[in-house]
Amino acid sequence: MTHQNQKEAKDLDYSEQPVPPEGRMPRINLMMAWWAVCSAIFYMVVAAAMARAYGTTNALIGIVLTVIAYGIINGVISRYSMKTGLTVALFSKILFGHFGAVVATLIFFATALYYAVFEGYVMALVLSEWSGNMSMAVATGIVVIFGIALIFGSVQHWLDKFNGVLLPVYVIGMLIAVGMAINEFGYPSGWITRVPEGGASPWGWLHTFAYYMGVWVLMMFTFDYARFGHEKDTSFHARITFGIPFYAMTFLFSGIVGILLDSMIPTDGLSEASIVLGLLELMGVGGLLLVWVTQSRINTANFYLATVNFESFIRKVTGIKMSKVVAGCLIGVIAYVLMMADVFSYILQALAYQGVFVVAWVGVALAHILSKTYQDRFKGHVELDNSNIPAFNPCGLLAWFSAAMTGIIIMNIPGIAGFSAPATFLCAYIVYELGLRFAKDEWYVAGLR
Repeated sequence: MTHQNQKEAKDLDYSEQPVPPEGRMPRINLMMAWWAVCSAIFYMVVAAAMARAYGTTNALIGIVLTVIAYGIINGVISRYSMKTGLTVALFSKILFGHFGAVVATLIFFATALYYAVFEGYVMALVLSEWSGNMSMAVATGIVVIFGIALIFGSVQHWLDKFNGVLLPVYVIGMLIAVGMAINEFGYPSGWITRVPEGGASPWGWLHTFAYYMGVWVLMMFTFDYARFGHEKDTSFHARITFGIPFYAMTFLFSGIVGILLDSMIPTDGLSEASIVLGLLELMGVGGLLLVWVTQSRINTANFYLATVNFESFIRKVTGIKMSKVVAGCLIGVIAYVLMMADVFSYILQALAYQGVFVVAWVGVALAHILSKTYQDRFKGHVELDNSNIPAFNPCGLLAWFSAAMTGIIIMNIPGIAGFSAPATFLCAYIVYELGLRFAKDEWYVAGLR
C-alpha cells in the first residue's frame, strides 16, 4: 500500500477496506478507547428502573446474566472482527448483499445518533441548570460542538488517551456520589430486598435480561472498535477489553450505583434527567463535572460511530465520498436539531423498533461467524468487491427480516411483549443457519468454485 493510500484509508477510518496491520492499535490504547462506552448515565437509569419494576434481587440476577451473555457474544464478535479487520458495513455486505447492507448501515448510524442525542441532552440540561441563566439552546450548542470536536482526533490518535484519563475520574466520582448520598440521606438498609408494590414477579430476572437485549447495538459498536486490535492481542481483547470485565463495569457497577442512588435521592420520577439533577443538587459543581465526564466519554463513541457510518451510508447511496469533518459537522447539526425539537418520545419509539432489527442482525452475524456450514461450503471466503457480490443475499435478508417481523409482532402482544428480543434472536440464528444449507453459491460471491 502506498503512503497516499495509507493516508486516505486513515482519513476514512478504514471504512472502505479491512484495517491493515499498520492501522491496528496497542492493546491498552484500544481498551481505553472502547471503555469510554461503560460510563453512560443511561445504564444507571435502566438498572434502577428494573429494580423498581421487578425488585432489586431480580434486577441484579438479570444484570449478572446480561454481563455473562454480553461477554460471551462480544468475545466471539471481537475475535472475528480482529481476524478480518471488517466494519459492520463491510461485514453486512457478505450477509445481505452490497445493497442490502445499506439498511444495516442506516440502522447503525441512526441508533448511534439517537444515543448521542440522549446523552448530549443530559449534558446540556445539567449545564443549563448549574449556570442558572444559560438557555438550553446555548448549552446544547456547546455540548454538540464539544462532542463533535473530540471525534476528529480518531480512535487511534486521541480518543484512547482522552478516555483513559477520564476512566478513574468516573469510577472514583461515582463512589464519592454514593458516599455523599449515604451521608446526606442515610444508608438504605432495605435496598437489596426492595420489591415493587404487590410483590416481585418470579420471572423478573428474565424480564430484566430481555430488556437489556434492547441495547445489543453494543455488539455493532464492538465490531467497529475491535477491528483496530492486533491479532496477537485477540485473546486479551476477547476476554478483557470486550469481555465480561468490561460488562461488569458497564452494567453491574453502574447498575448498583444507579439502584443505590435511586433508593436514596428523592425524585419525582425516574429518568436520566432526574438522576443527573439529583447529582447536581447533591454534589454541586462536582456533580456537573461528574456528569460531563461520564457523558463526554460515552458520547465520543456515539458521535464517532454515527459519523463514520453516516459517511459510509451516504457513499453507498449517492456515491459521494464525504470527508469525516463534513460528515461529523452534519451529524452535529442533526443532533442539535433533534435535541431542540423535543422529539424524545418519538426517538424512544424508533429505538424500540430499531432495537429489534439490531437483535436480528446480531443473530444473523453470530450464525454466520459460528457456522460450520458456511466454512465447509465457502472455506471462510470473505468477498468485498461489489462487482463480485450480488445486490441482495436472499439467505441473510430472509433471516434478518423474518426475525425482525417476528419480534415486532410479539412486541405488540400484551403479556409476552417483553420476550420479543429473545424470540427475534433465536429466529434470526435458526433461519440463517438453516438457510445456509440451501443457499446458492452466487448469493455470496459470483464465480466462486
